[in-house]
Amino acid sequence: MAGRFHYYEGYSPNEVVFPIRVMKYLGIETLLISNAAGGMNTTFKVGDLMLIKDHISFFQVNPLLGKNIEAFGPRFPDMSEPYKKDLIEKAKAIATANNIQLKEGVYVGVTGPTFETRAEYKLLNIIGGDAVGMSTVQEVIAAVHMGLPVFAMSVITDIGIREEENEITHEEVLQAAKDAEPKLTLIFKELIAQL
Repeated sequence: MAGRFHYYEGYSPNEVVFPIRVMKYLGIETLLISNAAGGMNTTFKVGDLMLIKDHISFFQVNPLLGKNIEAFGPRFPDMSEPYKKDLIEKAKAIATANNIQLKEGVYVGVTGPTFETRAEYKLLNIIGGDAVGMSTVQEVIAAVHMGLPVFAMSVITDIGIREEENEITHEEVLQAAKDAEPKLTLIFKELIAQL
């Protein structure tokens, strides 16, 4: 997909995850996701690529609320490994072979559409988040529900945890994502070739 539906645009969680369900029924066997995210890990810098090893979803509406559709998956899907370790290891090997530095971390999904306050960045970092964004979590929940293995990577487009003045604009986020795109694309293409 080029782009996605976001909850902050007014779509319901079911509408946000609808493309994931369609792709599953069209026959995809693995879901690869990328996103732009704000960095909260103090070792991160703008343009870094972060392998998502886990997420925190308390801040987004779960797309599985309501009556469970058994054809999609079980009532209580196991979320102990939402991002498949074997796919993460393959991506690490690809990055190493291509001299691409990767970070790893926990992604926190929030509703948006505002960027976080400094206090919110600090809170999300304290609870274990390394990066924060307004997508991905609902889609991953739906994919896991349907039995799809998932790999996801964030482009760190801003660093919000800093104490100094650090105004974030949408244009800067888009530029940082564009600059990191060749490395991310290479990793995704190589990973697809190994599936």
